[in-house]
Amino acid sequence: MGVVTVPTGVVEKVATRAGHVGSTGLWAPAPSPPAMALVSINELPENILLELFTHVPAHHLLLHCRLVCSLWRDLIDLVTLWKRKCLREGFITEDWDQPVADWKIFYFLCSLRRNLLRNPCAEEDMTSWQIDSNGGDHWRVESLPGDHGTDFPDSKVKKYFVTSFEMCLKSQLVDLKAEGYWEELLDTFRPEIEVKDWFAARADCGCTYHIRVQLVSDNYIVLASFEPPPVTIDQWNNAKWTEVSHTFSDYPSGVRHILFQHGGKDTQFWAGWYGPRITNSSIIISPKMTRDPAPSTTQPETMQGQEKAARLPSSLHRHRPF
Repeated sequence: MGVVTVPTGVVEKVATRAGHVGSTGLWAPAPSPPAMALVSINELPENILLELFTHVPAHHLLLHCRLVCSLWRDLIDLVTLWKRKCLREGFITEDWDQPVADWKIFYFLCSLRRNLLRNPCAEEDMTSWQIDSNGGDHWRVESLPGDHGTDFPDSKVKKYFVTSFEMCLKSQLVDLKAEGYWEELLDTFRPEIEVKDWFAARADCGCTYHIRVQLVSDNYIVLASFEPPPVTIDQWNNAKWTEVSHTFSDYPSGVRHILFQHGGKDTQFWAGWYGPRITNSSIIISPKMTRDPAPSTTQPETMQGQEKAARLPSSLHRHRPF
């Protein structure tokens, strides 16, 4: 078959896809590309390697890539890489100006950050909560705002837990290692642990609210505790939602679990569910870190007497009542 003449306009449109245009205006097959010599990835400029590493999952970088050679190890240990990964995944912005003690650890803390309490807003009834005390007419789930109640500040919260006329307590035990926090991270860097809870009373009935949060070792020794005095709200109140919060920092090394317990009862001893309403509870481990060496003692100085050595039962089927 002879060579076919193609209109110039058509040739220009397809030349880059199928071949090239010869000097005569006739189509000719594209020349084969020259053979490329094999080169090592390590011959790439370091900034290109760093950019490639920003797209590799962090655990693969540390568990696999870092072991390949000394060049990769040194690049993966650079602050620049972890800053880039933080920026790429939205943990920081271009104008970030906050001090960061360790960018690699900061990255992992940001990637792990979430509410460690399950079912905090009663959307799944009592699922994930251990009932420690179920007095009166027991725990119950209701929808906001409830009788003689008020709307919650966050419109996304739709439900709450409510207590009765005798003590109602429920709890969750968070296993930090199971949630992805390893021992060195907890003991050396000791990231801040932020705890929050929300409670409210019915407008027509008084109530008493309790909360206790404990940092616990692997063998269930209490290392630090947040247990403020119970809050009593009088009858005929404004039913306003109140936030209680606490941040654990500079805590002893050895923390492996967090015990979160809250509840209460009404003050009128009325049948039904007139005690404190509770919702939107949270335990969040912050990217903020304590860089000072962890205390050598396994007991916090703030705990007194026999409470310093208080142990939780290993089964944790029952907790000490308020």
